[in-house]
Amino acid sequence: MIFLKTETGQQALKERHGTSLSPRQRSAFILFDGKRTVEQVLSATAPMGITMDDVQSMLDQGLLHASASAGGGTPAGVNGAAQSAGGDEQAGTRSSTERYQEAYPIAIELTAGLGLRGFRLNLAVEGTTSYDELAQLAPRLREAVGEAKYARLGRALFD
Repeated sequence: MIFLKTETGQQALKERHGTSLSPRQRSAFILFDGKRTVEQVLSATAPMGITMDDVQSMLDQGLLHASASAGGGTPAGVNGAAQSAGGDEQAGTRSSTERYQEAYPIAIELTAGLGLRGFRLNLAVEGTTSYDELAQLAPRLREAVGEAKYARLGRALFD
C-alpha cells in the first residue's frame, strides 16, 4: 500500500509541534511520498525501530492517507519544491528528492547515535527540508561520526 501526507501532516511536519511524532517517526513520515510502498518505508527505517504500529499511529492522527493511484500523479508532500528543483535529474541518476529521502533517515540514525553530543547536529538534520540543505550538513556529519559510519550516508547523498 502507498500512503501520502495529508495537509494536516504537511503542516505538522513544518511546525514540528502539535502532533505526537517522535523524531524516528518523523524520519519515516518524510519517506511517505506517494511513490514508496509502506513495505519500502518500513524496510528503510527498520534500523530506527519503525514498525507498522508507528504507521498506524500516523494514520490515526490523520497525518497520512492511502494513495488513490499507486503510480500516478505528482505526490503531495513537503518535498514537492525539491522535486521541481531537481535539475540534476538525468536518465539513470536519482533525483535530488530521491537522494534526500534515502539519506535523511540515515542522517537521523547517525546523529541519534551520538547521544547528547550530537543533539544540535540532530536538530540541524531534522530542520532540513531538501537535498541541498542536507548535503550542506554532510561535512559536519562526517566529522562527528567518522569516515566508516559516514560512508553509508555519503553513498545515499552523492552516489
